[in-house]
Formats: sequence, C-alpha cells, structure tokens
Amino acid sequence: MKIGIIGAGQIGGTLTRRFRALGHEVFVANSRGPETLAKLVKETGATAVSVAQAARSGAVVVVTIQEGRIPELPADLFKGVPEDVVVVDTGNYYPRQRDGRIDGIEKGLLESRWVEQRIRRKVVKAFNNIYAQHLMELGRPAGAAGRIALPVAGDNAAAKSVVLRLVEELGFDGLDAGGLDESWRQQPGTPVYCTDLSADGVRHALKEATKERKPEWHATAKSPGSFAAPA
Repeated sequence: MKIGIIGAGQIGGTLTRRFRALGHEVFVANSRGPETLAKLVKETGATAVSVAQAARSGAVVVVTIQEGRIPELPADLFKGVPEDVVVVDTGNYYPRQRDGRIDGIEKGLLESRWVEQRIRRKVVKAFNNIYAQHLMELGRPAGAAGRIALPVAGDNAAAKSVVLRLVEELGFDGLDAGGLDESWRQQPGTPVYCTDLSADGVRHALKEATKERKPEWHATAKSPGSFAAPA
C-alpha cells in the first residue's frame, strides 16, 4: 500500500519505520522540506516529499504534527484528492506546554473535529494514545499474550476498516471505538491514554472515560516524556 505521512516526529517517524518494515511504500514530509529527511530516508527507504505531495501520494495519508501547527497546513491541502483516500489524525492537544490556546477546541470542539475543519477533510482518529517507543517495539502476533489494543474512531466505516487493518499489521489489536464524536474517549487524561491495555481493557476504559480531564492533564501539566510521547 502507498502511505503518505505528514510529520516526521515521534509518531510520524515511528510509523515510517514500521510501515516500511512491513513492505508499504511510504512518502514522508515535514515542514522543513524533503532535504532534511535524508537520514530517515537512508534508514528506511521511504521517499521524502513535500507536504502537498504527501497528501497526494497514498491510499492512506497520516497527519501527525503538533496540534498547534495544524493551521500552518495549506487550506487546500486535500483539494482534488479522491474521497476514498483515508486521512488519519494522530493529534493530541496540549494547550499550555506545547500548542498554545486553540479557541475552537477551548469552546467545545473535539480535537479531531477541529482538525477536520482546518484541513477540510474527514479523518479517522488513531495512534494518538500510545507512546511512540511502544508503537515501535511492542507489536505482537495476533493471539500473543500481552498484545496491546489500539482504539480507532471515525464516521466512515470503510475508512475505519482500512486503519483497523493497518493497526493489526503493526502487531496490535484494532478496536472500533465508534464514531469520531466518541474520539474524546482516547484523548489525554482518559483511562485508555498511554496505558497499553488489552482489547478487553480498552473496551472497559473507553466506557469508563469521562469528559472531565484528570488533574495531571490540565493546561498547567507537562506532557509525557520526550521520544515516547504521542504527537
């Protein structure tokens, strides 16, 4: 499968490495230009492209940049891209420590609904609740003890099924977490966030989630550690 990845940070770089190891053709972009991705290209065999090219390079396009930088993406980024191209949002909102205040989210929009408005494209929410290092190292064969499950939320069943299959390929149980309006259940501060649960554990954690964030995830809190933290 051809996969475009916009963002080569913690999650983007990890997905580039993992997808290439699985034999997928990966086109990766960052804000600084293709020439700055030479090391990642040499390591993985991925193709470095511009952001605009990444949006047009694959059957799946993963948007995995800091939430506060979403407005820097071109407003017409997905103009002309076929509707059956699946767009994945991996983002998390850290207002005080990284992203600054995002008015739309502060006024009640879910993170991924806000992303949809900014990029003018429907998205599937995935890969936002696992540490990048764990995404890199903790995949296991189907049925293996200790296999981690990852929730995937989205409104389009066909698009969501594509992402669920990719999750399975990466060595995790893909769990349908409902429509995008339910994606708050896998955001920072919820029981499923960075807890590496099994499928049964994820199902229970999603049900137990509340919209009141835990104290450690208030705007004054620090985000999880450097390389390991989700985007």
